[in-house]
Amino acid sequence: MEDGFQLQDSKITIIGLGLMGGSLALALKGKCAALFGIDADRATLELALEKGIVDRADADPANILSESDLVVLATPVQTILDYIKELPQLIQTPCIVLDLGSTKKEIIQAMSALPGNFDPIGGHPICGREKLGLEQADGRLFDRAAFVLTPLERTSLRARQAAEHIVSAIGATSVEMDANEHDRVLASTSHLPFLISSALALSTPPDYFALVGTGFKSTSRLAGTPAHMMLGVLQTNRENILGAIQTFRESLRELESELEAEDYSRLEHMLDRSRTAYQALYS
Repeated sequence: MEDGFQLQDSKITIIGLGLMGGSLALALKGKCAALFGIDADRATLELALEKGIVDRADADPANILSESDLVVLATPVQTILDYIKELPQLIQTPCIVLDLGSTKKEIIQAMSALPGNFDPIGGHPICGREKLGLEQADGRLFDRAAFVLTPLERTSLRARQAAEHIVSAIGATSVEMDANEHDRVLASTSHLPFLISSALALSTPPDYFALVGTGFKSTSRLAGTPAHMMLGVLQTNRENILGAIQTFRESLRELESELEAEDYSRLEHMLDRSRTAYQALYS
């Protein structure tokens, strides 16, 4: 590979034209030499072409990937892992590979086994919505969002530059992290909130809907995420998520204990502490 990376001269293929991949395509449109899309859903491909989101779109990776300078894996985690296994049969030329997966450890391990013509780097934009699909795509989705980059030991300067150029072009801010640290942190800040939202939705009778307000809606919002999008996340970050659940359970049990004991002074103190912790998160 030649030194340096120029976004405007690169042919980029995005595999997975859902919310994240479609939003990335919209944000990169006109900023690279060519933009290709791959998706298993025919209706999604037709929509992408109809709206001019990509220059070419196909359900068969073999028809497009051989022309790519950079491939972005923007599918659910398990599908990303499947594609990493397939890439060596689809691309024999030098190619940078960037993923957008919500967990990183297993993806980085899989990337490390790619042949030498691949130059991989892990990525995860910290943004999204519970409503998915290309119809929900928004080129401004990444504006001012943190975009975690998790380079491998083998990741070249060129691949780092490519990732940085993409992050800058879409209006995000790069944050470099170790894959293990990423998964430990995201277990608490992303994966646990999904499970809490799911538990809240499951424990609330549907006939309460008439009295559901904005607080409940914002707290339970993530439960609207399709299960197939999150199952791979839960599988590949299981231990960290179980630890986060335990920490959460201890805090909830402490609140429950004070309420059971009718110790409202201590309960108020705990709630004040939680308010302070909340404010610290957003300071």
